[in-house]
Amino acid sequence: MTIRIPAAVLSVALLLAACSGAGATRDADAPRELTLLLVGGPEEIAGYEAMAGAFADANPDLTLRISPVAKQDDLLARLATAIAGGSPPELFLINFRKYGQFVEQGTLEQVQPYLDASDALDESDFVEPPLEAFRYDGSTLSCQPQNVSTLVAYVNLDMFAAAGIAVPHDGWSWDELVTAAQAMTGDGGYGLGTDASLIRLAPFVWSNGGEVVDDTDAPTRLTLSEGPAREAYDFFLDLSLVHGVVPPDAQVQSEDHESRFIRGGLGIYLNSRKSTPTLRTITGFDWDVVPLPVAPGGQPVTMLHSDAYCIVGGTGLEADAWRVIEFAMGEQGQTILAESGRTVPSRIDVLDSPGFLDPSAPPAHSEVFADNARIARATPHVAAWAQVEDAVDDALESAFLGRIDREDALRRMDELAAQLFAQG
Repeated sequence: MTIRIPAAVLSVALLLAACSGAGATRDADAPRELTLLLVGGPEEIAGYEAMAGAFADANPDLTLRISPVAKQDDLLARLATAIAGGSPPELFLINFRKYGQFVEQGTLEQVQPYLDASDALDESDFVEPPLEAFRYDGSTLSCQPQNVSTLVAYVNLDMFAAAGIAVPHDGWSWDELVTAAQAMTGDGGYGLGTDASLIRLAPFVWSNGGEVVDDTDAPTRLTLSEGPAREAYDFFLDLSLVHGVVPPDAQVQSEDHESRFIRGGLGIYLNSRKSTPTLRTITGFDWDVVPLPVAPGGQPVTMLHSDAYCIVGGTGLEADAWRVIEFAMGEQGQTILAESGRTVPSRIDVLDSPGFLDPSAPPAHSEVFADNARIARATPHVAAWAQVEDAVDDALESAFLGRIDREDALRRMDELAAQLFAQG
């Protein structure tokens, strides 16, 4: 099924194309140019530029221009402006928590028919969790997942050794997290650094057997005040409010967790693979990654962090855009991006390859990301989810840092989420 740009937007696009093309001729032998809009830091952008160069070498009739922005909000703003102005990029790379609005708006060319007809790619080439996250209707793949990063615990091995604490292992417990973090808190250092957000809280809820929402397919409300989810909510807040192993509000405002970890002031730092390129600049201590701790009697689980290539419909270059995706998601394209250090490839053969798992390039245990790829979960992929996160995260952070009471935060989160889910 093909979903096109809405008629009003398409009319603007046609008008602009007619005006800009008046009196101009195009060299029929010149390569057609496609634009890929994406978010990325310097190392990541360099990887995409290298991939684009390799693509052009293999496809002399096409060129791929990389158009980077610094933040997801910048990408959303530029994309909205470009679509409204009738000059959208042929491709964009977006997080699974953000793409639903573009499906609802009719902006996307669904990739499922292209994948089904492809001789170069097969759905079985890729791990399942990111595929599931980009099946907006539960069956049809809207965008092609590029990576399968997940939430992990970065650990300062020197701080663990100085505190006499064994480095965590698969299946380590919530109690072990608290014990280790307490042992490393003091003398200006803290045991744990984590953002207070739904995507940081959710894995604790899931590991404890709870759910974040009442219906993962069609949510109408949050369920953080109920049973196992409430236990996880209290445990998460207690890390800051009771155990005091997280930097307090004033210190969080003056120095973010990643910067504190880099200078050696954090024992454990929760984040996705995106921190790896920056952390590879560390020279003062050794670090590694370990899985998230597991709830008592619970199951190991983590939060999916995945981006996908989406094709904009109505540009006339949809088939060419798919050729870009075929190359980017092939073994060569995925390997080029994996070498940047930022990307956890969603293609199974590259994910499990020595090139990605190479222990000589920190982290030494990149297999944690490969193992996590099979147990990751996604938040609901509904159009309102990005707005729900934005609204709820403010109250959750305020409770985590002691600005408001945890009960007041729950009520505020419940009310805001219910309103946004009802609005769709």
